[in-house]
Amino acid sequence: MPNQTIYILSIESSCDDTSIAVLKNQTVLSNVVASQKVHQNYGGVVPELASRAHQQNIIPVMHQALKEAKIEKTHISAIAFTRGPGLMGSLLVGTSFAKSLAMALEIPLIEVNHMQAHLLAHFIDDAGQEIPSFPFLGITISGGHTQIVKVTHHFELEVIGETLDDAIGEAFDKGGKMLGLSYPAGPQIDKLAKLGNPKSFDFPIPNVKELNFSFSGLKTALLYFIQKSQKENPNFIEENLADICASYQYTIVKILTNKIKKAVKQTGIREIAIGGGVSANREIRETLQQLALKHHWKVHIPKFEYTTDNAAMIGIVGYYKYLEKDFCGLDVTPKARFGF
Repeated sequence: MPNQTIYILSIESSCDDTSIAVLKNQTVLSNVVASQKVHQNYGGVVPELASRAHQQNIIPVMHQALKEAKIEKTHISAIAFTRGPGLMGSLLVGTSFAKSLAMALEIPLIEVNHMQAHLLAHFIDDAGQEIPSFPFLGITISGGHTQIVKVTHHFELEVIGETLDDAIGEAFDKGGKMLGLSYPAGPQIDKLAKLGNPKSFDFPIPNVKELNFSFSGLKTALLYFIQKSQKENPNFIEENLADICASYQYTIVKILTNKIKKAVKQTGIREIAIGGGVSANREIRETLQQLALKHHWKVHIPKFEYTTDNAAMIGIVGYYKYLEKDFCGLDVTPKARFGF
């Protein structure tokens, strides 16, 4: 911990949540998120509407973040922002705002990889949140990504497994759409699954090489299953919704945990940290905790406020980059695809 006090104002705008946070070293002083409800009418995020909403939200969100943090703009040491990956229009809003603010305040600008931030969110100094030890396996599970990452240091990350098609969040949302659930369907499936029997229906576990994932086959299997069942009984979904959700979610979690077990065996690393919006899923959390007890793993599960897209996780990466004096120029541009 440095002797000086570092204030990082961080901006997250990769998809449909506008978020700004203020961190004092590793401690979160504020973490304001403005969600966009308009996308529920379309069954998914509409990029053009998302970027317009970011433009409307970003200044009020910043004022609220500074107010909650009880600091003035002149106290800020640096501006951190999500450079990518994400929706280009949304990223442009956050990037342009960050550059303008850094230039106006004459302070450093720090670019952040959104996926790296999901993993380093575990390093936020928050009561009850234990910091992982290096090396650990980072599991990023969200609407757009599914990855297993070997994390050797804050800035030494290696993707050792990833999805070949749909992300785990897409499997939940697209499956839910088939069942007539509204967007986002993941939390609804999780809630309904509690009321159902996970062994009611069998769905296939894909045979994918190495540590990679595939969820498109499962999604197709659900579609064919529904079509066949509705021919026999038009009310099949309504009469069996909880059991379908429980069985579908059970299979998704099985696909995920099978790969995690394989990754532990291959690497010998028994410390695991999950991140991303889908890490809020109840069954994933409970299953990982059970596996940790059974196999003597150490599992780190973030607080709910640090699972979905939020600026606090951008800020903690910004803090560590500030210590390294890893700044970027005002000519920086966003990247929709942005690897480690």
